Amino acid sequence: MNGDTDMTLAFELEALKELASPERVFEDARGWTEYIGVVSEKPTYVVTNFTRKNRIRQDFFSGPRGKAESLEGVKDQFQTERYVYIGASEADEQLAEDVGWEYLAVEDAAEAADWTVAASVEPDDEEAEQVRDDWP
Repeated sequence: MNGDTDMTLAFELEALKELASPERVFEDARGWTEYIGVVSEKPTYVVTNFTRKNRIRQDFFSGPRGKAESLEGVKDQFQTERYVYIGASEADEQLAEDVGWEYLAVEDAAEAADWTVAASVEPDDEEAEQVRDDWP
């Protein structure tokens, strides 16, 4: 996935949850994207809680809007050559097509960027992250 840095990257929340280390994914992606964020149909506090828990700093999020409206708004606000939406379902793929974003399944993105999918990590694996309850 390295190469073109003039890109806006959006993760569907459920797709991001499928990755073993969302914080590391965001850190890595910042090296080759201009803007990065999370979109979801879930209430804002759900996305905010997840990103705080995982120490993710995002450039945008869906807020109280739906995913389609969020992606359209991001495209209007952030001018880049590419807009890539990482999702986890056929509905996500259809949404990307409907709003003019490139679609990438989370498994394909993980393979291309060398990210670890959570289901492939053993619970006692050395890379398994400990959850910090002391972080706001």
